[in-house]
Amino acid sequence: MQDSFLKQLNSAQLEAVQTIDGALLILAGAGSGKTKTITTRLAYLIDEIGIPPNQCLTLTFTNKAASEMQRRALGMIENITTHPPLLCTFHKFGLLFLKFYIPYLQRKTNFILADSEDSKRIIKELNGDLAPLALVVSEISRYKNSQITPSEALKEAHREIYQHIAKVYGAYQKILIEKNMVDFDDLLLLPLGIMQQNPQIAKEVSERYQYIMVDEYQDTNHLQYLLLKQLCSTHQNLCVVGDDDQSIYSWRGANIQNILQFSEQFKGAKIIKLEENYRSTQAILKAANQLIANNKERLGKELKTTLGKGKPIEILHSRDEQAEVRKIAKIIKQLLQNGVLAKNIAILFRVNALSRSLEEGFNRENIPYILVGAIRFYERSEIKDVLSYFRVLVNLDDDFSLMRIINKPKRGIGKTTIDKLVVLAQEHNTSIFGLLNPKDSEEKIRLQKLQSVQEALSNKTYHKIKDFFATLQDLQKSLQDSSLNFLDEFEQKIGLCEALGQTREEIDRVSNIEEFYGVYREFIKQNPLSELEEFLNDLALRSDQEDTEIRQESKGVEGVSCMSVHSSKGLEFDYVFVIGLEEGFFPMIREDSSLEEERRLAYVALTRAKKELYLSYADSRFYKGNRAFLRPSSFLVESGVSVNQAKIELRSVLIPSSNGANEFKRGDCVMHKILGAGRVVEVHQEKQETRLKINFGGLICEIFSNFVVKV
Repeated sequence: MQDSFLKQLNSAQLEAVQTIDGALLILAGAGSGKTKTITTRLAYLIDEIGIPPNQCLTLTFTNKAASEMQRRALGMIENITTHPPLLCTFHKFGLLFLKFYIPYLQRKTNFILADSEDSKRIIKELNGDLAPLALVVSEISRYKNSQITPSEALKEAHREIYQHIAKVYGAYQKILIEKNMVDFDDLLLLPLGIMQQNPQIAKEVSERYQYIMVDEYQDTNHLQYLLLKQLCSTHQNLCVVGDDDQSIYSWRGANIQNILQFSEQFKGAKIIKLEENYRSTQAILKAANQLIANNKERLGKELKTTLGKGKPIEILHSRDEQAEVRKIAKIIKQLLQNGVLAKNIAILFRVNALSRSLEEGFNRENIPYILVGAIRFYERSEIKDVLSYFRVLVNLDDDFSLMRIINKPKRGIGKTTIDKLVVLAQEHNTSIFGLLNPKDSEEKIRLQKLQSVQEALSNKTYHKIKDFFATLQDLQKSLQDSSLNFLDEFEQKIGLCEALGQTREEIDRVSNIEEFYGVYREFIKQNPLSELEEFLNDLALRSDQEDTEIRQESKGVEGVSCMSVHSSKGLEFDYVFVIGLEEGFFPMIREDSSLEEERRLAYVALTRAKKELYLSYADSRFYKGNRAFLRPSSFLVESGVSVNQAKIELRSVLIPSSNGANEFKRGDCVMHKILGAGRVVEVHQEKQETRLKINFGGLICEIFSNFVVKV
């Protein structure tokens, strides 16, 4: 490792790199060079201290982050004579772990990883319409991340809907095991269970990885914390990097207490703060620091810029969303005329629905834009078709994937035929492939299976299905002979592209399939010894954001990035517009929302900007079929930007009253900032709170009185 790499670090970064023994928390503020610090530390361990690379494990949250870190670290390490250090996501680590240790659960190692859409599809079939699908999916994930079994979930369920969800959970788990599938949550849950039940395995793995680093530690959940405890069972050499002020994923299980209590959970832990910001101007950081200082649950740090003062933050005040997008479009047009590249501009919003007015306005003004995260590339119908074919080629007994492609492209195998095959397979306790190609040792059983299929189907249909499986078996042989040439034969024999027509939509689908083939070819070039199964599992681990980036880069698309604040985390842009800064929209006010997390989210939004930051709010917005009258976000005042202007606007906009029950009576007309105009049906006084039952044009809601104002 060249000494010049260490000279590029500031004093706090250097201290973090050279602290190698025991638990260490690197509290890294936005834009403070955390990736540089963690990759230099990895190189320092290997090249300067002499730690064998295979004893180092670095865990991240996205494949993109892992690849970038590996590229940077390997660029600094001069002598690697063995395998490079393992640098991957938590879920990829779980996948690799299960390849070795899943037999301890009496399961086979050739399992298939079900992505989120696969899981939803299975759960939807089991659930029917008896409970909201989103609730069932999130509850099953919560059960798994809390290590609650289906039987325990059923025992704890006291309401009918949760009893139903617990039963769906049990049936879902049964299907996963029968089909030899694991889902995302299993990639953490199963390794943890194996290590907890087999202490010798935990000891073995912990001794193998003597130095562990974790990126974005504020995003870890309880399961990941327990996993790290197992991995550190023989040592305390755990270095975590994160920012408590950027913890914004509680809705998917992230536990901010992991980073806040790190020094208590790992005794003797050292904390080093990275507070020098290399991204944003002083004007931007001052507002971000002032805003986040209002939070109580934080370890505390203050970003200091290494750049100049910069242009003051500009407040955009508009009458409504149409006026807002006109103002933004005008500024963007001027930026583009001045030579700014569209890809260096971003529009951020808290609520995805706000993108509609942006799209309409930018289309009118001919401003190129990309709606990031709108459609996930690997969830497109045509891509799922190819993935299902590939899965069946890995395992001909995979009826779950077979159902999707048995008649794609159309080959005259209808729903009635498929239903008959499913019933027969269940009766004979085998797969559909097993029905037509029985491998039972007793000839009598083999003949019974074949006879049952031939009696159920017409001769023509029977031979169509036999021919289809014969084609799949030929493709399996082709795959073994040459992974690269396999795609040509696959398209020739299956003809997914050929079957599509010449409409604009179908041409796009062909283009998507060809692009996907390109992703497979690239994987084989980089991993010539890998099998199709590894490609599928690797693909299932890709994050939504990475899908979007692959799509944009391969198509050469460039435009203004429009995205949610959540999607923007980890990114940076020269020019950033944050829209929808009104109470109820940002911060979002819901039953399950946390004001501190909303403030952290706003902090993330502000710190994406490098040169110029524009904060936009409107007096009203059309939302969910109603015109909502709004007041400016409290975050505008808290961040200290144009405080006087914000206070003036607060007076001019309708502000909910909180003067007690006498203010409202039955029949009063009221205005709600989201639901619009309504009429009071009932008034209920409970201690210091007043609840109103209000009819909003047929939608009757019971809400607190301080959320509406008399008209």
